[in-house]
Amino acid sequence: MEKIREHIIFYGHVQGVGFRYRAMYLARSLQLTGWVRNEWDGTVEMEVQGTLQDIQQLLVKLREQSFIFISDVREKRIPVEPENSFHVR
Repeated sequence: MEKIREHIIFYGHVQGVGFRYRAMYLARSLQLTGWVRNEWDGTVEMEVQGTLQDIQQLLVKLREQSFIFISDVREKRIPVEPENSFHVR
């Protein structure tokens, strides 16, 4: 399957609830690469790379977390980058 890369911004109650580390755990379990970080405005920014199906599965699993409330997600397709892991910035 073809790899894609998405730049994603998460809005809602996404900081101070373990979002970044849960995202890292889930991304690694799905063999996705990229990074995630908190932004000054209370959002969480992520770049994630893998198959469309695996990225969609990551987003579904993040929405299922009990302490995380995602009110909006902004996604943009960006060029694939050479990398081999997913990490918290």
